[in-house]
Amino acid sequence: MFEQRIFETDFRIAFQEELDRRGMSIRQLSELTGIPAVTLYKIASGERDPRLSTVKKIVSVFSPNHGKFIAVIAAKFLLDEVEGTKIVSDGVEYRLKGYTANSLEDCLVAAVHARNEGASGIICAPILSSLVERVVDVPVAIMKPEMKTVTVAANSIIQRL
Repeated sequence: MFEQRIFETDFRIAFQEELDRRGMSIRQLSELTGIPAVTLYKIASGERDPRLSTVKKIVSVFSPNHGKFIAVIAAKFLLDEVEGTKIVSDGVEYRLKGYTANSLEDCLVAAVHARNEGASGIICAPILSSLVERVVDVPVAIMKPEMKTVTVAANSIIQRL
């Protein structure tokens, strides 16, 4: 989207629109791209035109297609097993990247963070998916526990009764 928009309008306008759309600050973008914040401020103000290498770094953060990872938002103990797992679909490799969340607020912050880092999609608990879908512009899918997991949890409760 961003990479198309920069050809339709002035780069500075497309740049500022994308920052606003993502709710991202120039300082955050600087951390993600390695471009000095001063340089990004000058580009945003129109004081300086970006070099091609700078545009490439900005596009690599703004373009979800360059992310090649799927975010998994869950409690830390669940992420230990999935972190770094690779999935291939139609010849494209995606890795699973965990984002720890222990509250609703943590989940929403993690979703925005994942999107800002270029996640191709987000996997989260069913109870959170409708909220996450309203906050981010990438596909969201749910994790459904298997019956075996529910049975193990139920047995754990029964043993404590």
